[in-house]
Amino acid sequence: MDVPPDRTPEPRQRWRLVVGRTADAPRISSREVVEAWEAAFVASDLPVAWDVGRARPRISFGAPLGPDVEAEGELIDIVLVERMPTWRVREALEGRLPEGWAIVDLFDVWLAGPPLAGRVAAADHRVVLSEEVGTPGVGGPVDAVAIARAASTLLATRTLPRERPKGAGTVRYDLRPLLLDVAVADAGPPVVIRARTRFHPELGTGRPEEVVAALGDMLGRVLVPARIVRERLLLGEDLG
Repeated sequence: MDVPPDRTPEPRQRWRLVVGRTADAPRISSREVVEAWEAAFVASDLPVAWDVGRARPRISFGAPLGPDVEAEGELIDIVLVERMPTWRVREALEGRLPEGWAIVDLFDVWLAGPPLAGRVAAADHRVVLSEEVGTPGVGGPVDAVAIARAASTLLATRTLPRERPKGAGTVRYDLRPLLLDVAVADAGPPVVIRARTRFHPELGTGRPEEVVAALGDMLGRVLVPARIVRERLLLGEDLG
């Protein structure tokens, strides 16, 4: 991607987009998502600031999103070399967004503020549990009351040793410090749980499917997520 000569002036404005991704969006990798958004900003003809060293638009993303996860409140920052009103930015992007994505909101934020990625501290997830009977290891209808009790037990537990695949092997980790909250949001059917997990620079990221697996272990059965939605990303100040 060549750097347009007219897009190298000093940055003048930074916009924060709140965006969502639908269930029918293409299942592509995080890298491909970044590339699709870069192409959308370039096609918009907004006066985007460029990172000359990397020959890319100055865009930053809140956190990677798994290919099978829907989203309602992802965060993207874009830097412009001219000041633009809200309507102009929204209008320039309409019809050019990556397939399956939509703008929920957008804000003019402090240009000199810290990078977005380093500020994301947690995420809220909504998980709809499968009600399929006969799925191997599931063992019948999901009991919302039992899941609520298991959620309370998880939050009262000091450690939750678990394993996750990594490369050709597995790594052991403690899920508990990465879990801020979990509860039954809707008794259903289907049962819906809501979980808040942390992003930690050293401990890693709490994943909603791992929270569901831990709940299942508490119940002595397998719980299957039928749908996972990342409702929003939270910055450090959002957590108080």
